Amino acid sequence: MSAVHHIAFLKFKPGTPEVKAAEIISELGRLPRLIGGIRDFSIGANNSPQGLNQGYTHAFTMIFESAAARDAYLVHPAHLAFERLALPHVAAVAVVDYSPE
Repeated sequence: MSAVHHIAFLKFKPGTPEVKAAEIISELGRLPRLIGGIRDFSIGANNSPQGLNQGYTHAFTMIFESAAARDAYLVHPAHLAFERLALPHVAAVAVVDYSPE
């Protein structure tokens, strides 16, 4: 089985309190401990000097053991609860999944 790299870019809504953004990031960081099949996870604020982030403020990467593990994550109750917490405060999100060639 081939690993799946899941990359997401987030843009918080204007006026989202820093404490709420920090809570969302913290809850996202808990998901690998709650959901099986995630090999690796990282998150961070954009710090690129290129100015090509198109307004996205944060990015995160999850590496799943397989496409089946990614698919299970997408419908897992912990992921769905995270979405209910985060999405009201997110202005935009972009997601790309790929398996390294």
